[in-house]
Amino acid sequence: TGKGLPAIVMPHGGPGARDEWGFDWLAQYFAARGFAVLQPNFRGSTGYGAAWFQKNGFQSWRTAIGDVDDAGRWLIAQGIAAPDKLAIVGWSYGGYAALQSSVLDPGLFKAIVGIAPVTDLEALRQESRDFTNFVRVDAFIGHGPHIQAGSPARNADKIKVPVLLFHGDQDRNVGIGESRLMASRLKSAGGTVELVEFKGLDHQLDDDVARTAMLAKADAFLRTSLGM
Repeated sequence: TGKGLPAIVMPHGGPGARDEWGFDWLAQYFAARGFAVLQPNFRGSTGYGAAWFQKNGFQSWRTAIGDVDDAGRWLIAQGIAAPDKLAIVGWSYGGYAALQSSVLDPGLFKAIVGIAPVTDLEALRQESRDFTNFVRVDAFIGHGPHIQAGSPARNADKIKVPVLLFHGDQDRNVGIGESRLMASRLKSAGGTVELVEFKGLDHQLDDDVARTAMLAKADAFLRTSLGM
């Protein structure tokens, strides 16, 4: 009927990017498994001008993540999503958004899947010191109170739903230490979390066997967490 479905909000990576019409294997997999999937171009996305970009999805995280949460609320308001079967899945910045969305609104999403997520803005800054783009990354992240408030690992006690993390141990974009930190902080806060590490793989997890395993595990996790 297209109503009362299990549903996923799937924010894109970047945040300097945007989703466009076209095949997306991650979104299509979950759609084929019976989930409604919404990919919002939240403020902080590129391609819509400076007013839409704001200060980017890290410095203006409350705006960006607020839009992501609004996408979930819209699915419920339209009757598309069953309120108790709404999840969020994201990769890279999308994984950051998936985690931070429940910091901003702890009761909205009932399960979180984060793939190679940013979890601590200061850790991301320090990781970039070894690369030639450090000055650009440093300016992009910025300085101020948003570092504390906008880092999921520093607000793990606010996340009350099951979390599943995936990360490659050769990731040079977002170090695996960020997922390890997130898992540790969630466990310390009494949360439910599992971290799956892929040996020898980078940020893209570009391996058919690994991706197949990841999809199957994420699907099973969501079905269990959402009571399907």
